[in-house]
Amino acid sequence: MQTHLTESPTTSPAAPIEDNAGYAILKTLRNYGVDAIFGIPGTHNLEFYRHLVPLGIRPVTTRHEQGAGYGADGWAQQTGLPGVVITTSGPGLLNALSAAGTAYCESRPLIILSPGVPEGEEFADIGSLHETKDSTAAAGAIVEWSRRVHSATEAVHAVHDAFDMFRYGRPRPVHIEVPLNVLEGPSDCPEDLLEAKPVRAGQAAVPAALAELLQAPVVTTLNGKGALPESHPLSLGSDIRLPAAQDLCNDADVLLIIGSKVGESELWGGRLTPRGSVVRADILPSQAHKNVRSDVALIGDAAVVVPQLVTALGPLDRTKADVGSVRDSLRRQAWALSPGLSRIADAAASVLPAGTIVGGDSSQITYLGTASFIPQDLPHSLLYTPAYATLGYGLPASIGAKIAAPDRPVVCILGDGALMFAVQELITAVEQRLDLVVVCVDNGGYAEIRANEADRGIAPVGVDLAQPDWAALATAFGGTGHEVAGAADFAPTLKKAMHSRGLQLLHVPVGLFDAAISPETTT
Repeated sequence: MQTHLTESPTTSPAAPIEDNAGYAILKTLRNYGVDAIFGIPGTHNLEFYRHLVPLGIRPVTTRHEQGAGYGADGWAQQTGLPGVVITTSGPGLLNALSAAGTAYCESRPLIILSPGVPEGEEFADIGSLHETKDSTAAAGAIVEWSRRVHSATEAVHAVHDAFDMFRYGRPRPVHIEVPLNVLEGPSDCPEDLLEAKPVRAGQAAVPAALAELLQAPVVTTLNGKGALPESHPLSLGSDIRLPAAQDLCNDADVLLIIGSKVGESELWGGRLTPRGSVVRADILPSQAHKNVRSDVALIGDAAVVVPQLVTALGPLDRTKADVGSVRDSLRRQAWALSPGLSRIADAAASVLPAGTIVGGDSSQITYLGTASFIPQDLPHSLLYTPAYATLGYGLPASIGAKIAAPDRPVVCILGDGALMFAVQELITAVEQRLDLVVVCVDNGGYAEIRANEADRGIAPVGVDLAQPDWAALATAFGGTGHEVAGAADFAPTLKKAMHSRGLQLLHVPVGLFDAAISPETTT
């Protein structure tokens, strides 16, 4: 007797609908100018991915959805457009929520697109793939708004609403969930609704005009770094967190605060308690008295308010300000926080080409080094998250920035702990054929937390971390690794790497620079 084994019949998927809701959403985004998205293709989001290449949208596949969110953030800061992330359902979306939390905290424009369970299967608990109790609510707890749409038209309206907020309100992340049957089904959206809405007429702010008119020194937060070129004689850089800058603000006859909540994460435990009058310009009434009460509140977009102030004030007879002594005090105070890290950042600044975008992370080398010692003349040229203070941001954000601004040099300078949070994205940089330099400043683990433990009388626990062979790791990923053996070798090695192609990684042990060196040594 013979037993005949036959294969189980397979069901072929139905013929795809080309003009589906996925197309309507992506076409609308393309019409707004979005030409790159970040994400990972998955079983449920393929009707988003189908349309990317035909629409001229570059797909950037990161190796984790968190990296996709941070890559989109770096891209957005260079383009002025919202970053866009496509996740799959369930775990893909939840993996991206840390990046969404960052965008919310730092007021960054981000759109997350995800598929959801088909209509009628909400809360079904039937064991379907990627089943999640309530994805829309999960995202909604983090982002500005999260919508589960029920038609292509509703989804496209959500995209328009997002751009309206980004343009005329406080930019923050949004999430649009498209049920699978809607995503894959025919679009009901009229073609004219896919067109981008025109920008309302407005004015462009001239960064230096108001400061020059008033002869007022300008200090920024870290997120505002470069809003006024830091080479300008009235600029005091982004060191609002240092006592000399806070004393200047508190002693001023009038303090003008533009577009900042001056939160504790930017002030590092200091306080702004101005003795003079306070004028605040902000796009939201809710910010008028936040953390520092204002005497005069100007509600509106800074790009409109600042030129109006210049016009209203007219010519003024003001003595030319000399801020050199304050600038010197700030440099000394910044240097004293960590002479070794200050020296690394100073050496980097000496060889970085003009216009270099510097990626940072919640690493000591960023907030004790590059933030103070690498000046920037263009906004959004320090990629950092001073309030959310997440690890794993710097590398993917630098990748996104390089994709958005391929003609600008990009260097990511971060600690070993931060790099390990996103080390898999090294291969993303290689795959995307980017010329990107990564400087891994190695302090052996989580040095700040090690110091925090010591301050509490706790012996080091969980902070001294094993290290890979960083140079060999970069080479294994398809880049070029450099082991910096001495302090004098760092600047020339970095200069060479900045003029080389592909991924370049420098491993820099912080111990090489730990000697207590005064700032006068490098000036």
